Amino acid sequence: MKTVYDFSLSDKKGNEVKLSEYKGKVLLIVNSATACGFTPQYEELEAMYGRLKGQGFEILDIPCNQFGGQAPGTDEEITQFCQMKFGTDFPQFKKSDVNGDNELPLYTWLKGEKTFKGFDKGHKLTPILEDLHDKQDPKWRENSDIKWNFTKFLINREGEVVARFEPTKDLAEVERSIKELL
Repeated sequence: MKTVYDFSLSDKKGNEVKLSEYKGKVLLIVNSATACGFTPQYEELEAMYGRLKGQGFEILDIPCNQFGGQAPGTDEEITQFCQMKFGTDFPQFKKSDVNGDNELPLYTWLKGEKTFKGFDKGHKLTPILEDLHDKQDPKWRENSDIKWNFTKFLINREGEVVARFEPTKDLAEVERSIKELL
């Protein structure tokens, strides 16, 4: 059976980073964007990271430009934006695809482990996201593809996927789930 430790990512300079380097830690893997309605989540994620990293928690940030072109710029520009605007300190990797022919093998595995279960009904952006997807593909709810920026996967200390959170999930609930694993 595969775990997250069987995969690697490229850092911003194109160097391979084996995820086994994070063995024994609780991970939150996020596909992000710098020009999205969810971009302010960077601030909450950084605050969460500051509170929990000393307990064995890491956020792995993978910028992605597949959703409305909302992650423009180079890897270096994205990093500078995140550090200057939100003070991010967690690891950020090379901008990559999370769906389609060029998706990262990590994301093929993540989506196979935890499929899409819907956006949170109470979130103000849910109707907009659902309408957008309905117009593009009436069967979008039936596949496990990443639907938008800031989808998160929670990985336990054994490298197993334990939860998938859509961008509409309240980050306080995400943090409670992380704390249960720490």
